[in-house]
Amino acid sequence: MPPPADIVKVAIEWPGANAQLIEMDQKRPLTSIIREVCDGWSLSGSEQFALRYADGAQLYITEQSRCEIKNGTILRLAISPGRAARQLLERTQSHGIDARLEALKELAKLSADPTFAAEFVNMEGMGTLARLVESGTHFGEMLAFTLTAFLELMDHGIVSWDLISLSFIKQIASYVNQPMVDVSILQRSLAILESMVLNSHSLYHRVAQEITVGQLIGHLSNQEIQTYAIALINALFLKAPEDRRQEVYANPLEQHLTEMASTLAQKHLRSIILNHVIRGNRPIKAEMAHQLYVLQVLTFNLLEERMMTKMDPNDQTQRDVIFELRRIAFDGENEPTGTEKRKALYAKDYKMLGFTNHLNPAMDFTQTPPGMLALDNMLYLAKVHQDTYIRIVLENSSREDKHECPFGRCAIDLTRILCEILQVGELPNEGCNDYHPMFFTHDRAWEEFFCICIQLLNKTWKEMRATPEDFNKVMQVVREQITRALAMKPSSLDQLKNKLRGLNYSEILRLRQSERMSQDDFHSPPIIELRERIQPEILELIKQQRLHRLCEGSCFRKVGNRRRQEKFWFCRLSLNHKVLHYGDLDESPQGEVPFEMLSDKILVSDMKSVVTGKDCPHMKEKSALKQNKEVLELAFSVLYDPDEALNFVAPNKYEYCIWTDGLYALLGREMSSDLTRSDLDTLISMEMKLRLLDLENITIPEAPPPIPKEPSSYNFTYNYS
Repeated sequence: MPPPADIVKVAIEWPGANAQLIEMDQKRPLTSIIREVCDGWSLSGSEQFALRYADGAQLYITEQSRCEIKNGTILRLAISPGRAARQLLERTQSHGIDARLEALKELAKLSADPTFAAEFVNMEGMGTLARLVESGTHFGEMLAFTLTAFLELMDHGIVSWDLISLSFIKQIASYVNQPMVDVSILQRSLAILESMVLNSHSLYHRVAQEITVGQLIGHLSNQEIQTYAIALINALFLKAPEDRRQEVYANPLEQHLTEMASTLAQKHLRSIILNHVIRGNRPIKAEMAHQLYVLQVLTFNLLEERMMTKMDPNDQTQRDVIFELRRIAFDGENEPTGTEKRKALYAKDYKMLGFTNHLNPAMDFTQTPPGMLALDNMLYLAKVHQDTYIRIVLENSSREDKHECPFGRCAIDLTRILCEILQVGELPNEGCNDYHPMFFTHDRAWEEFFCICIQLLNKTWKEMRATPEDFNKVMQVVREQITRALAMKPSSLDQLKNKLRGLNYSEILRLRQSERMSQDDFHSPPIIELRERIQPEILELIKQQRLHRLCEGSCFRKVGNRRRQEKFWFCRLSLNHKVLHYGDLDESPQGEVPFEMLSDKILVSDMKSVVTGKDCPHMKEKSALKQNKEVLELAFSVLYDPDEALNFVAPNKYEYCIWTDGLYALLGREMSSDLTRSDLDTLISMEMKLRLLDLENITIPEAPPPIPKEPSSYNFTYNYS
């Protein structure tokens, strides 16, 4: 007979004594259980003790968290959090250096515990730590432990960052600005400054006065602090006031560089990131990939103001830009003297330039997006790649077979498409690592990207022998070409050109046809019947693949307030498919994590259901994440007895589909992800083609054998990777 649900069997340790094996009644007060444990070892003053986990983070157990204790858990009797906080606070102010170092080391470890943190903060411990830093007398390990404890305690959100003093900020900034500082101190200093910027509007201004992006560039060559430095650059960029991130254009004919854009576009910073980070001798980990993605998004978001700015048809300065496009294309020859003749000639030229409104092409730039950003792109092409610009305009303006490609209209719509593909104007998504190395290879990557794509568009237009009536079809093909090329992650703009060269119109048609085959083939009744017979076998094959992947396990990010000190956890299914093992990791693993390293587990028999998206408990709790569509789409939770949940945020859509399918399979539910449907269609089509291929080689005997009642055994093997 199984034990009652309120009883958990645990082992409790105490230094120098044999462990006690007890059945913990979850209905009894925790103080009563602690008193009983103390009596077992003849310890007096049970109110001065508490229970902690013996493994993992070794958190204190409270009345609120005790429900997380599972059968077989090893606990440890320890001094209470209040007593520990008092002792450590006294020892951190000790005159003995060794005693103070040990106290700070223990404090750095305990500060991650919310129960201890609350006690320490209530004893004005944060002020003590701040004074230790401000004094400037701590160095080496002692300072590193002090900064670690401070950061961990602040991360609990008990104390407001707005209460941080200016002298503290100056002291932390001095560690970043000093040429020779221990790596551990520098990491924590950068992390503290990032938290200040992200969590307090007023502190942004103070930090910005002490630290500039230029000062951080020097730290990017150090692989151990690169992530922290880029994270702080991103924070300064993200929280910068609008008037510092974007400046009003004084003259559209002058290529613009705002204050932040100028810093981010300067060759030194870009080359450092490219050579020391992207092309460095270490693989890029998930956190660094995320920070590069954030930097990419924030850089492109500088284009948002121009993208959402309509052209004023009455603004002569803006109209001069269009005149400049005409002058470069047609070299300003044979200018007529009369006003009417000039207007007629201009209208003819603007038509050849491909504008929709020939009389007043400024009207073509009144729709947002892309607004004035399209005009900026066209002007860059005309000035920097003048030969290409003139060739595109002239070869289309001289055609008389209605197959001319309207440059102006195409450039405007292409700019809009590029903004949509790169999500210009949208905030970075939590957990997304989708950065493109090629955008770090050129100081004007956006403009060069446009120039490559406008040439692609012109080429595709000719391959399709399109007319103006085919405009939308051409733009759809071009969007697909660009999207497919970006998915290949070209490392340079030249590689992008090569990828696009291989994705000509014929190749797009071939890919489309190939992808449609699983949907369009085999519609005759006998084939449909064969498909229905094969489907259960294929589904079982997919199910086993999903469960095999769960047995291999996956690493998941612990989404918290401080991404730069992000922690990970790993989860994998036991080989007999009966237990989910999971546990915390210090960093993302490079290979398989042994079961012995995963201290926690859930019995599959205890699992009630799997929920996704907004139904997940951690999506309901975190309002910031709740608003993030991408994180919402990657979230899922395992609900298990007694009314508990194991919460996940998958690193990508593929892992999300693998894990939700596998968990559904464990619970006997239908696997319904897009990945399963795609795999099912692909594998069924492949197997049916193989079977039909075999039928072509069959010699029909004079007297056919009886038709078997059951289909032949399924022997198709698919190596899913």
